[in-house]
Amino acid sequence: MNERYGEHPADRIDISVIIVTWNTKELLRNCLNSLSKTVHNLLFEVIVVDNASSDGSIAMLEKDFPSVIRIVNKENKGFGAANNQALAIMKGKYALLLNTDTVLTPEAVNKLWNFCEANDKAAIVCGQLLNADGSKQNSIASFPGLLTLAANTSLLEYLFPGRYPSKRYKHTSPIEVDSAIGACMMIRKKALDEAGAFDERYFFFFEETDLAYTMRLQGWKIYQVPDAFIYHLQGQSVGNNISSRIEFYRSRYQFFRKWHGPLYCYLAKGIIFLRLLVNGVSSFIFVILTLGLNKKLRHKLAMYSKLIYWHLLKKSRV
Repeated sequence: MNERYGEHPADRIDISVIIVTWNTKELLRNCLNSLSKTVHNLLFEVIVVDNASSDGSIAMLEKDFPSVIRIVNKENKGFGAANNQALAIMKGKYALLLNTDTVLTPEAVNKLWNFCEANDKAAIVCGQLLNADGSKQNSIASFPGLLTLAANTSLLEYLFPGRYPSKRYKHTSPIEVDSAIGACMMIRKKALDEAGAFDERYFFFFEETDLAYTMRLQGWKIYQVPDAFIYHLQGQSVGNNISSRIEFYRSRYQFFRKWHGPLYCYLAKGIIFLRLLVNGVSSFIFVILTLGLNKKLRHKLAMYSKLIYWHLLKKSRV
């Protein structure tokens, strides 16, 4: 019996692996291959939601991974809405959400599974994301607030490591956190049934933060298992252009509107805009001092200029 890619006994599925893809065929192939090579003694189904790719992703799945359950959208529905399509039909006890630009290491999924099985209040569990060179990436996030917006994040992590855990500290055992980075996280189906799925008003960013916030309000807990390692080729499944940056800010404002009052939202926007302005002016000064010869500085200035312009046009309503 093939325990991979959808072939399983009808009465038991441990994990529903859910992958949302948009024009990332080769990354998707690598992700699925790592799944089959690293997950052991667990029965799982795989559901891939394609957000209107034009790179042959579906044809590749049909040829190389025929047992994968495929949901094909005619338009890009975004991260949350696409995941919700798969969550609505999942049969597993847990959902394992993976970005296409992730590559699993041996036992990573099993470690997440074992922790969830041993901790019945764990709603979301993530591992430690790694860069291609093995260095650590940010895998967890604190809920955004006025303090995190106004202060330097690194300083908060240094002064209050218990409240603001980060990759700078070596954790030898699982820790409770505010929320997990959505590149790889295991979610308990029972918690989803109680909290609901992703809020589809978020197109790409902050969906997992919003879901974690909802679940914590209902008494569930979020954890990181630091010895479950997942390579994350950060940004390759999303892009790192001005459109994605703007979408990040748009989603952050959506989070503030949903969970805080109007005054709080206006204060948050003021802090964000002030920081953008300071960074923009600083970038402009450095570009002048280097006679515009530094490409990275020119790129930063262009980014800040466009973000400031977007805010001034009031497209970031609060």
